[in-house]
Amino acid sequence: MRRFFLTIAVMMALLSSARATTKGLSQIVTPELQNAGDLSLSFQAQSERIANPYELQAEMGLTSWAEFAIFRGFKPDDWIFSTEFGLLTKEPYLLSVGFLNWSPHLDVDPQPYIEAGYYTEHQKFIVGAIHAGYKNEAILGYAYDFNRTWRVQIDWLSGAENSLTIGFTCNISRDFQMNPALYINNGPGHDLFGYVVFSYTFHLWGKTGGKELEKSEK
Repeated sequence: MRRFFLTIAVMMALLSSARATTKGLSQIVTPELQNAGDLSLSFQAQSERIANPYELQAEMGLTSWAEFAIFRGFKPDDWIFSTEFGLLTKEPYLLSVGFLNWSPHLDVDPQPYIEAGYYTEHQKFIVGAIHAGYKNEAILGYAYDFNRTWRVQIDWLSGAENSLTIGFTCNISRDFQMNPALYINNGPGHDLFGYVVFSYTFHLWGKTGGKELEKSEK
């Protein structure tokens, strides 16, 4: 574990920063991919009723159509792997497939999914499905980007153990973003749970996405 923290610290100290845009919702995967060469490092804290209460994440864009992510959970001790592959990657129409939540350490099988998106400059619509364990679950999401700094978002994953989430994303800088959210459980009690994630993005190679930022400022 010390090596993992040391690796992240060294990367944050040595890598040069560049631009990043608001991305992602709270509960669901989204159909747009991480830019090729972009590495996002995140710290995530959440209620134990949602998932592992403290997690680190590294998300890496490999190409224009492929990315992978690794989660490091601490309670319980866990490593979780996810992937995403873009079948349609040119906005406004997006279509992606992949798998989530594969944990060889805890003997949890990967959960395959498919998602479609319709993305305009300000509004993002997401619909899809995921196979988790023995059942299929529906995915719905909506986000509104006011500008390059602020996004409000709502997403829903079917199943009594899942939730409706309401939150926002704030780009504190063009590389550092914060995403707090409130989870409303789908079960009978509709219990409320808290969640927050902080992310910093580095650009190791490829384009910085400046055109997208310039467009969002208009």
